[in-house]
Amino acid sequence: MIPEDVIEKENAKLARHLDARFKELGHALAERGIEIEAVVEQAGKFAAAVPSWGVASGGTRFGRFPVPGQPRDIYDKIDDAAAIHQLTRANPTVSLHIPWDQVDDTAALRKYARARGLGFDAMNSNTFEDQPGQRYSYKFGSLSHTDRAVREQAIAHNLEVAAIGQKLGSRALSIWIADGSCFPGQASLSASFERYLGSLKKIYARLPNDWTMFIEYKPFEPAFYYTVLADWGAALMAAHEVGPRCKVLVDLGHHLPGTNVEMIVARLIAAGRLGGFHFNDNKYADDDLSAGSIDPYRLFRVFHELTLASRAQGRKFRPAYLIDQSHLLKDPIEELCMTTVELQLAYVQALLVDNEALESYQNSNDVMMAETELKKAFKTDVGPVAAMARKRAGGAINPIAAYRASGYREKKAKERGG
Repeated sequence: MIPEDVIEKENAKLARHLDARFKELGHALAERGIEIEAVVEQAGKFAAAVPSWGVASGGTRFGRFPVPGQPRDIYDKIDDAAAIHQLTRANPTVSLHIPWDQVDDTAALRKYARARGLGFDAMNSNTFEDQPGQRYSYKFGSLSHTDRAVREQAIAHNLEVAAIGQKLGSRALSIWIADGSCFPGQASLSASFERYLGSLKKIYARLPNDWTMFIEYKPFEPAFYYTVLADWGAALMAAHEVGPRCKVLVDLGHHLPGTNVEMIVARLIAAGRLGGFHFNDNKYADDDLSAGSIDPYRLFRVFHELTLASRAQGRKFRPAYLIDQSHLLKDPIEELCMTTVELQLAYVQALLVDNEALESYQNSNDVMMAETELKKAFKTDVGPVAAMARKRAGGAINPIAAYRASGYREKKAKERGG
């Protein structure tokens, strides 16, 4: 883990400048009737889970290019996730992927993570690729396969993942499938969906009563003609069919260009089926870029809908915030820190929207002032608020600068090789 004195020294270099910016922002917000300390308090409560697969370098269809010292196993991944949380103080949990992260001694893994200040978030199953020794192939589908034996194998895997999650303290199972077809006529559009629903119901019936099932939609890849769960409408249908603890997971990258994602979020909130998010960003489709790198305004608009729901529903509204990114060109730890900061910024900006004024403009059909009111919050530099929240929690004012100063990557390169 990163020595605390490294973070303290880096913070000391920036503290005076941060204090000045924070004071200036405080005066500006006070003129708008906003108490900055209340915003800092809320910012300090924001948290997003780190994906275990995200701390290693990702890849493309033509190859992977590992970074020096990347994790060799789940214990190394936990160490890297702990370092991220040290820097941001906003990543207290890890989301595991089974069988990639499977171990013989689950209790030891939980103890290891707890010693580093981490818990476990949603568990992710894997029926989109075959594993060594697997009896039946998922080449033509898993939970929606025409062969019942293949479906039962996929169901058993999901239940095994949930059982592992119970031992780790998780309370959610996240299911994404690659099922679908690439050619018209290849599969029945109705029968495959019915088979998928039947499989989900079997999994749901055997989950612990305090667990949530997340189902994640995706318009294409690797199914380019028809995807069994292609959009939020199909996901909402499935969730209603399966049960009240079956919720929809929104991956910001899993949408076709031009999709109004915040509208989808609003509809799922209204239906009571918004389970949470896989945060990333995209230019074309499922690019899995770092959050806010392409469209920070969209990220802000999504958080605006979330803060509206939070104000209306209070503690009952608790969607899961999970990060899901593929890292190929950047240091994975740096990119996860950057994404976390971007999420913090978008969240804080959304807290600054004057919703009474906005609603008034909307009701009077004052288009210009309604848009201006929303953009006023987005254009506010809330960096000092997010940085102050991290600093007060023991994190870094500038997580990436502190990370580089620590020499963590260089140390792990010597320790792990690569």
